[in-house]
Amino acid sequence: MLADELGYEEAFIGEHLTDTSEPITSSLAFIASLADSCKSIVFGTAVLNLAIYHPVTIAAQVAMIDHLVDGRFLLGIGPGVPWDAEAFGVLDMDRASKMLETIDQVLAIWSGDAPYNLQGEYCSVSTARTLWAELGQGVVLRPLQEPHPPIIVTSIRPHSESIARAAERGWGVISSNYIQAHCVATHLPKYLEGRAAAGLPADASGWRVARSIFVADSEATARAYARGESGPYGHYFQGMMMKRSRIGGGLYPFRAHPDQPDSEVTLSQALQTQVIAGTAESVVEQLLRFRDDVGHFGTLLYTGHDWADPGLARRSMELMATEVMPRVNEALRRTGGLR
Repeated sequence: MLADELGYEEAFIGEHLTDTSEPITSSLAFIASLADSCKSIVFGTAVLNLAIYHPVTIAAQVAMIDHLVDGRFLLGIGPGVPWDAEAFGVLDMDRASKMLETIDQVLAIWSGDAPYNLQGEYCSVSTARTLWAELGQGVVLRPLQEPHPPIIVTSIRPHSESIARAAERGWGVISSNYIQAHCVATHLPKYLEGRAAAGLPADASGWRVARSIFVADSEATARAYARGESGPYGHYFQGMMMKRSRIGGGLYPFRAHPDQPDSEVTLSQALQTQVIAGTAESVVEQLLRFRDDVGHFGTLLYTGHDWADPGLARRSMELMATEVMPRVNEALRRTGGLR
């Protein structure tokens, strides 16, 4: 609610069903709980883990949420995390393939008519045996937005082909908050490549970049809270680094340069190079420099972390809205601003 009151434009909510360190188990339920109290902010899922859901579940529940929030909704999708996948018995499945099939079936449901009769490798959809269209029986609700809510995918990989494929379909992209700037910088070319392949304009406004940001009234407070290893940002990055180490693939999101050995990657380095922190003036300078380094993206996403000190966390959000972004947007006014 604070974000809505302060004029933040978008709020993306993640979900994990088997992770008590990130305890929102349903992004859609969380958004529904805020539908009446937040009047202007646009909600998004970041992400719905499509590998573990049936397409009818997604089509019906997302449509309902889109109506509840009067169309202020963005559909963020992804293949999910391994620990959720194992709990659902799909750990060894090609989850990226399942994600794509699911979203294609969701879109077919929304654009088609019952009884649907969709046949896929992972799921099939039909209401032919029980359809009573006059009563609405066997008919899936369609979303308020036409033809459907905007679709967004997230990425942490450098030179990600999934970004190009998403952009080719007209979808938006979020570059994750816990990847280094040199990795983020590889996303814009892939995004524009995908749009060009589809004959779409070279417009980066659909590219969102998330960052861990903390703003304080003094540099000392900012450093202690956001760059201290025992603070909430340290807790977050330590957890993410431990998860990356366990699931394989290495610590590439945290490497200061692409060739840095994982043995040299430290929590201190991550906090110094991947967290934007300081006074409002300092954060403005860091954000403008970051945007110059990675490319001119459309929307900046301020990533939420644990409120170890509610007063400081609230103050950071206030300073971000009232001091930082007005200055950033003014500096970018002639070339297109962040939101």
